[in-house]
Amino acid sequence: MPADIETEYPSALAVFDAAVAQSPDDDFLQYFGTSQTFADVDRASRALAAALAGRGFGRGDRLALFVQNNPAFVIGMIAAWRLGGTAVAINPMNKERELTYLLTDSGATALLALDDLYATVGKPVIEGGGTAVTTVITCSPLDMQDRDDERLFGDYRRVRTEGALDLAEIIAAGGGDDLPDPDLGSDDVAVLAYTSGTTGDPKGAMNTHGNFAFNAQTYRDWTGLEPGEGILGIAPLFHITGLVGHIMAAMLIRAPLVLAHRFDPAVMLDAIREYRPVFTIGAITAFGALAAAPGAGPDDFASLRVLYSGGAPIAPAVGDRLEQVFGTYIHNIYGLTETNSPSHAVPLGVRAPVDPVSGALSVGVPVFNTVVRVVGADGSDVPAGEIGEFVTSGPQVVPGYWNKPEATASSIPGGALHTGDVGFMDSDGWYYVVDRKKDMINASGYKVWPREVEDVLYTHPAVREAAVVGVPDEYRGETVKAFVSLQPGATVDPAEIIEFCKAQMAAYKYPRSVEIVEELPKTVTGKILRRQLRDEAAG
Repeated sequence: MPADIETEYPSALAVFDAAVAQSPDDDFLQYFGTSQTFADVDRASRALAAALAGRGFGRGDRLALFVQNNPAFVIGMIAAWRLGGTAVAINPMNKERELTYLLTDSGATALLALDDLYATVGKPVIEGGGTAVTTVITCSPLDMQDRDDERLFGDYRRVRTEGALDLAEIIAAGGGDDLPDPDLGSDDVAVLAYTSGTTGDPKGAMNTHGNFAFNAQTYRDWTGLEPGEGILGIAPLFHITGLVGHIMAAMLIRAPLVLAHRFDPAVMLDAIREYRPVFTIGAITAFGALAAAPGAGPDDFASLRVLYSGGAPIAPAVGDRLEQVFGTYIHNIYGLTETNSPSHAVPLGVRAPVDPVSGALSVGVPVFNTVVRVVGADGSDVPAGEIGEFVTSGPQVVPGYWNKPEATASSIPGGALHTGDVGFMDSDGWYYVVDRKKDMINASGYKVWPREVEDVLYTHPAVREAAVVGVPDEYRGETVKAFVSLQPGATVDPAEIIEFCKAQMAAYKYPRSVEIVEELPKTVTGKILRRQLRDEAAG
């Protein structure tokens, strides 16, 4: 990291405490007709911290959060910080095997879980032994709201589990006003955010308080949001985008964060109509789902004047189509779990250029205090326009992976993250992600980057979503296969799509086969799972 890059930032807890001190009565969390102010969340998190402290939780301990986009997630994270501990963000879609791994790997001693998730997934794991968890707190998605939206909750009822504490009861009991200052520094670990595990077991990226404080400032400065301008929480809070682009940004800006349990387009549309948020960031697939929500119209999205999309590439044709629906340009943003969300972004009010050769839309330019090199196979910098791997240095890069020194030394040597993303920088300083290194297709010795083929597919009027993978081929080694889902009401023959692509790209690039599917598999954050499609095609 260059010597002139400032690395000392306040703790994430200090950011929250400043909001409480300066704006105690301002709305912080808006959830199905109710609002929790900064002071409300402070009181609730202090009460939970006191209950945890009474069970032996202290500095350096880990609290696992097995919760959807509910106020409880935010309260739990702050409570862990209040005691000098670390939050462990866990995907609520995880099953017993996955939860066991994450609890064991993190060494969490406490678990805050949705009551139904604990009853069906968490309880068997804890009772089965093998984890360090000694304290369980359950919460309900029906807490702190007054709508009981049937589309999400149906006939849901609270589930009480013997031996588990209840978050609502803890908050009602109060306490925690006299907790000592945990004296957190920028290097203390705020959240263990686990990578997706596409190339092995998930790794816990140690996102520090300094990482969080720095990128909260990134969101504030690059979005231009003012206090009171709402943030729509469409990204999962357990994901780095939700952690930083939603929670931390709301803390620093003093903005209300609109939560809706989980992403349902119709429910989210109602939340937009009710709370009129100004900003959001999410996967481009989430924007597509919102645009297609029944009854959605331009007036519904009028308040959303600042839109960013990350987590998955934006095909230029898709960006253009969604701009017509939202009435606002969707800016690209780029980062990884290991960069605490953004390392690159398209400046507000600027349209990202499209590379004339590959057709890729730029992911932006490095944010302030960030250095990004593009390196070749030998580790040396490549000239502008040439493809290489992005290597990122800056205050947002995590110091390493939890209890994995070898993985840290391999991926983050000297504090510089080798991202695994392949792309280039043009002569004007704009960066373009071509693909993941592992997704490159080798067809008869020619390199084919799936992104380029997918961008062409998205220009076909019948195509809604597309994914391209390499599949075994006796003659060429690998060949290109495309999976596509269609626009509502559209019909098209696979041969027509093949001919469409053949007319627009070199012979070694166009897909030799096209499979039309109803839906493409995705992660919970909306990223299309090429790996799953590749495995299915090869199997």
